[in-house]
Amino acid sequence: MDKNSEKPKKAGIRRIVVIAAIAAAAAVTAFMIVPKFLGGEESVGFQEVEENKIPAEISSEVIPEYKTLERALACVSGDDVYVIVTRGEKPTSGFGVMIDKMVIEEKEDDKNLIVYANFDDPDKETPISQIITYPICIVKTDLSYLPDNIELRIQY
Repeated sequence: MDKNSEKPKKAGIRRIVVIAAIAAAAAVTAFMIVPKFLGGEESVGFQEVEENKIPAEISSEVIPEYKTLERALACVSGDDVYVIVTRGEKPTSGFGVMIDKMVIEEKEDDKNLIVYANFDDPDKETPISQIITYPICIVKTDLSYLPDNIELRIQY
């Protein structure tokens, strides 16, 4: 092969690589931007609230009313939106709940909060106390509004 015939091949390969790179960049951009215009999901930031920093109205009004139920709910205290996940009444120690992630899902005109929570059950080998417990997790979110609906998705 002569050197002159290799130049068009190299130029053709470069052109294909450049086109493939542009197509990949366009696909990644579309994957990140298009869902925001079509609905999709938006991640919600949150931070778990320590027991001694739970707002008084949540600890005195909301928790007593919902602690025996298995559910997720949201409430406003001051300017902050809190999400609470309860597991209901459990017969022993060792049960737990932790919020893994939250997303806002827009469907039509509704903003729905999907709460993904991990439920832990006691290990069979771990000693447990025979005491009634009410596992609960409370987080302060970066939301500025209450969602239209809340859906709890449990993971074990």
